[in-house]
Formats: sequence, C-alpha cells, structure tokens
Amino acid sequence: MKKSIILLSTIAAFSTASFGNDINAQMYEQIQLLKKQVAALEAKMNEQASKTDDKRITKIEKKLAKVSKKANLAKAQSAGDNLKWNVDFRTQVDNITYKHADGSKSKNNALMTNRLWLGMKYKADNNSTFYGTLSYLKAFGDSANHSQANTNPGFSNFDWVTNENANDNALKVKEAYWLYSNDTFLGSNVSWTASVGRRPSTDGLGINLRADQNRKSALSHTVNVEFDGASARFNVDQISGLDGAWIKFCAGRGLTNAKPRFQFDNTDYANDDTKNTNIDMAGLIAVPYDDGQYSVHMNYARAWNLIGYNNTQIGAYQSAISTATTPSQVMDAYGNLQFQDVGDIDLATVMFKINGIGDEISDFLDNTTVFASAAMSKTRPNSRGMLGSTESKTGHSIWIGANAPCPISPDSAKIGIEWNKGSKYWRSMTYGEDTMSGSKISARGEAWEIYRTQQLTKALSFGLSYVYVDYDYMGSNSFFGAEGTPYKIGSTEANGANAVESAQDVKAYMRYRF
Repeated sequence: MKKSIILLSTIAAFSTASFGNDINAQMYEQIQLLKKQVAALEAKMNEQASKTDDKRITKIEKKLAKVSKKANLAKAQSAGDNLKWNVDFRTQVDNITYKHADGSKSKNNALMTNRLWLGMKYKADNNSTFYGTLSYLKAFGDSANHSQANTNPGFSNFDWVTNENANDNALKVKEAYWLYSNDTFLGSNVSWTASVGRRPSTDGLGINLRADQNRKSALSHTVNVEFDGASARFNVDQISGLDGAWIKFCAGRGLTNAKPRFQFDNTDYANDDTKNTNIDMAGLIAVPYDDGQYSVHMNYARAWNLIGYNNTQIGAYQSAISTATTPSQVMDAYGNLQFQDVGDIDLATVMFKINGIGDEISDFLDNTTVFASAAMSKTRPNSRGMLGSTESKTGHSIWIGANAPCPISPDSAKIGIEWNKGSKYWRSMTYGEDTMSGSKISARGEAWEIYRTQQLTKALSFGLSYVYVDYDYMGSNSFFGAEGTPYKIGSTEANGANAVESAQDVKAYMRYRF
C-alpha cells in the first residue's frame, strides 16, 4: 500500500513539474512578446515626440523671425539705434489785462496758444549722451510775417526768447547739446560732466515748480533765457564731506556781431566793427549742501556788452509811433531803434529749499516744498549809461513760494503760491519766463501767483494759474539802456508815457506728455 502511494506521489510530482515547465515557457514567451510590443510602442512614441518637437521648433522659429522683423523695423524707426523721443504738447488760453496810468486798460480776453516740445536723447556709450528739443509756440491764427495778428514786430524772434514767445508755426531748435560724464576726475573721487551746445537755461530752479516739471540748469531768479554755451559740473561731496555738494562752471554767447555770409567785400563772418560787440556771459552755480530734504543753491554770473537804447532814440521812436497809421510807418518808427552797447552786469542768487517739512509729521507736509530766494543785480555802465544812469546801480529782489498737495485731490493735484518783490534798480535776465504778461520775476514792485496743477491720466494734466503784478517803477521788462529807466509810477514821466501800472494773467491749459 505504501509503495502504491509513493508511486502515485512520484508520478504526480513529475506530472506537476512537467506542467509547471510548460507554464513557465508560455509565460516567458508572453513576456518576450510584451517586451517587443513595449519596445515598438516606445519607438512609435519617440517618433511622434520627435515630430511634435520638430513642429514646435519650426513654429518657434517662425515667431522669432516675425519678432526679429518687428525689432529691425523699430530699430530703423529709431534712427538705427536707441534714439529716444518724448512729446510735451500744451494748449493754453490766457486772459490778460494791463492797467495804465490814465486808468485805461489793454486786454486780450482769450489769447490761445499751442506749444510743442519734441525731446530727444541718444546715448552712444556709457559716457556720452546727446540731448535735443525741437519747439514751436504758436498763437492761434498767427502767421509767419505777423501781418495778421501783429502789426508791431516786437522782439518775438530774439534769440534769447525765440522759443518762449508766441508767433507762427515754425519749428525751431530749443536745445541741442552733448553731455560727457565720468565717475573720476584726474584720478580723484569726483564725478563730473561736461557739455557744449544750446544748453537748457530756461525754466530753472524755482520757476519749475509752478511749471510742473523738472528743473533745468540755471537758477531762474536771475537767469531765464536761451543760450548757446558750455558747462562743466563737478560733484565734490565725496571729497568735501558735504552732502550733495557740487559746483558748475558755465559760459556762453548771447549775441554775435559776426557778419553774415556773402559779403560784397568777401569778409564773411568777420567781426562787424559797425555793430555792437559780442554779448558774452560766464558764471558758476554751486550747491554747498543738499541732503535731499534741505538744500542751499547759489549762482553768480557776469554778462558783458549788454544792449539798450539812448533817450534820443526812444524819443524819436515815440514821436514816430504816435502818428503811425500803417504797418510800414510802424516799421519806419522801429528804424529809430538801433541797439547800442551800454555796459555789463553782475547777477547773484542764494536760494534755500525744503523738500518735505518735518519728519513724517503728515503726508501733506512730507510732500510740501517751500523755498526762499534772494537776488542782486549790479550794473557796470559805460559812457552811454545803463538803466538811465552812468553810475553803477544795485538792485535787489526777494522771492518765496510753496508747493503742496491739493487738499481736494492730494494724490493727483498740487497747489502753489508765490510772491516776489523787486527794488527800483532791480534787473534780471528772465525774458524767457513762461508767461504771456511779462516776467513776474523782473518786477520792480510786487507780484503774486496762485496755481493748481492736476494729473488727469498718465499722460494728460490740467493747470490753472492767476498772476498779478503791481509795478512801483517803469522798465521792469525792458533791456539795459534808457528804456529801463525806473521812473516812479505816478510820476510826470510815467504819466506822460501812460505806463503800465499793473498786469494780470489768468490762464488754463491742458498738457499731454509721454
């Protein structure tokens, strides 16, 4: 019995082993088949991925080609490199009133103007940059020869103010200069710049607040005219230990007496001995301290060979103009006025500025700017006399102002108030001041201004301003000869000339900048 059981067990074992071997063989074959199928599937997937990648790469290459084409077009439109343009366009309306000695008034209820500034900048390398501004300031309806609106030619095209006076739609160069900069000077830790060209000498520190723009070079209490010249600035804070200290030397030419081209005697561009000598100017601007909140600003300048008229010329002009009835007679009257060299002048300014009152007292005070400025002028006349005198005369002026957030719209609007007063012999060179009723800073008397500016969008802003000037003496906006004689308002001379006793200008504007 046991033998039978053992035999059966042995047969079963062999049968089971044989069956297991068959199963293992089948499983092995199935695994190999699966491996082949997986390999085939992977190969197919790789082929599809490769095709997908190729398509994606082709699509990206096409996009890059389009972007490159657009970039090349933009590059071509920007003068082949990185010339940057900006636009400042202003439309303004002024209501102007002058009150005369006899009580009469001269008015313009709506003088409308468009002003365009096209700014440009080109940085060729890390040290040198070109800046330029093309400009026009056109009175609505004015024409190139002024025959429509202006029978009196005036001095609207005079080089000092050619872009600040309203006339026709001629596009002129307001600024064009190169600027070189470097972090060291002769091995010292003094960063510096040098510049030559038609420099940015209008809308300087002080007047820039009411103009709602960054300051230009000069201090506008004494100098606010266009000028061709050069400057060099040295930042001396690192070697002096004074926060923000720097000094700038400036020089330029305001009027040339060179003969024009094609002279009959073939002396093109030689000095013309029959005309006035060149008007030159030189000076310095210094900031002895500026910590970002408190700052002191100073300038001194001297101008040589300044121009004006004598009393004989003025008398002949006044006689002729009083009887002129036609434009040609007006022009003939102006023929009596020929500029003469009358002497030199010294100008000096000291300004204190606070940018933010206190230390985080309030947002209103943090964003308020106040300034106070004192200025002096001193004439150095030749034998022809300056301002009606052959003796040197000294004039003084003070100017204070504040610019603060408007309580109604503190995040987008600013309000400001300014006051200035000039003495009898005060004489500034502020003929380029942005005004339609004469420079308020030049006033021999008192001037007030209140204004409000508001940013409407990122590019569009709106402004309102009221200026009132009460003159104590004549000649505030004149040149440097007898026409600038400071006759007292109310005197026989002032009454005889029916002098302007006061002037006011109410203006509103829309301004687009980008």
